[in-house]
Amino acid sequence: MIPIHLDGELRTVSEGSTLLSLIPEHPKGCAVAIIRPATKEQEKTESITVTTTSGEITIELAGIAVDVLDHPDAAISLTLHWTDRYAAAFGPFPSGIRPLRKPRLYERGDVILGCGGYDPKISYLIFSKSRHVADHGADETGGVVGRVVSGKAVLDRWEGGDRVTKVEPVISWADTSRSFTTTDPGLVVEDGMLIVTRVEVTAQGYSPNKITTEAAGSVEHLLIALESGTFTVGRATSTHILDRKLVGTDVPAQFKRPRREGTVTVRTGGPSVGGVYIYRADVPSSPAHSVVGQVVHGIELVKLAKEGDVLSLRVVPSRIDLLGLPLEEAKKVAADRGISLAIDTDKKDRIVVSQEPGTTLDVLAEKSAKVTTAPFEQVIDIVLDDARAPLSCEVFRHITGLAEHDAGMMPAFFIFDDVYLFKPKIPTTVKIYPENCPVGEVPAAALAITNDARKGAGLVGVRLSANREFGPTSEPFEGTNIIGRVIETDKLKKVKERQTVYIREVKQ
Repeated sequence: MIPIHLDGELRTVSEGSTLLSLIPEHPKGCAVAIIRPATKEQEKTESITVTTTSGEITIELAGIAVDVLDHPDAAISLTLHWTDRYAAAFGPFPSGIRPLRKPRLYERGDVILGCGGYDPKISYLIFSKSRHVADHGADETGGVVGRVVSGKAVLDRWEGGDRVTKVEPVISWADTSRSFTTTDPGLVVEDGMLIVTRVEVTAQGYSPNKITTEAAGSVEHLLIALESGTFTVGRATSTHILDRKLVGTDVPAQFKRPRREGTVTVRTGGPSVGGVYIYRADVPSSPAHSVVGQVVHGIELVKLAKEGDVLSLRVVPSRIDLLGLPLEEAKKVAADRGISLAIDTDKKDRIVVSQEPGTTLDVLAEKSAKVTTAPFEQVIDIVLDDARAPLSCEVFRHITGLAEHDAGMMPAFFIFDDVYLFKPKIPTTVKIYPENCPVGEVPAAALAITNDARKGAGLVGVRLSANREFGPTSEPFEGTNIIGRVIETDKLKKVKERQTVYIREVKQ
């Protein structure tokens, strides 16, 4: 039997065990980080990881000796003594400080060595939860012994009964040839090996006890981008990794802050707008980046990830999006999340077609949402052809709302004979290049969008019968991009001009 560390948990496993035997349910194709014991640096690092019963934080030390932090066995006896809106204190324990009896200004994330009643025998580690001025019984330096650089959301979760469970130096490595990512399930684990299988992120503004909405719009973009539970490394540099899934999507600029190790941002302007970034090192804030979260587990995997890796990643909280759900299912989802629903009508066989508020954090903050429904007979199912028209399908999803939700909509523009034309709003900057233009004959029920070769670019159409001359938008074949087909054409026959049509994409 040999000891290993799996996602921070010490385990004893049989010699010769493989990754597959340790993590049989790990998503196929997702990389894990492997850090061999020979790569661990023996000298004291500048940072420590403190694990508490409510989460994990990383403290960058200020070089000031603090006995309780230098001796992990003593540190794990620390319990939360008090907490308020400004700070939280763990202790007590004895120290050799000489309190100055003078208030000081502290920033969120400061770690302060102070004492109660100006008695060094009753000292505390005090974590500043917000910018404030106070006399914490610190010495003449102000008592700041470090700063929380990862896991700040944990500060807001602490409550009575919480305690420190583990203190250890932040793992660093000098020989990256022995620290790497792998997708090989047959890799044999070694004595003392550290394995990190996933990344966990807490969204900006979220904690179980308090929710703020200063970044609700950009956080929603993060939740959409990573809803699949994976982060695809499209670029890896010394400072960050980038997921390009939603590059090209507009994002509101909401929360500009320094980008420290483990910070998650979305780009709000310039190249790669809409991309999701996770930082490996501290860099200054940027007006083109909005902070949307913080890595609370798996920073080692972030640091070792290479271009092309797919990482298993979970964001807390998970997204609340009721659009496209049958009403009964939407009620169950809302009840499970503690959300009260105001519904336009409680009739049967209806589907949710709009939700207010539209962002997860706003819904959680208000603990309520208002939904509008439509009867199933007004919701038309479609299939999109990403294999033959990937660019056009992407445009279609964005202009109808299917990129963000399970249900989209578009207004009926003109109906004649067996042709149904729709005119969703399309930004002038969007280009629709010729793609998957029909040859010979357009089949019945084909769904198409007019490309930039014609003046009516962006017009969406369906033709119920086959045609050898014109496409579904009544344009010549060279101006027509076939993007899929309509499954339920009988529902189309009931559509009237200027009526909003609701659509759902069926995956095949």
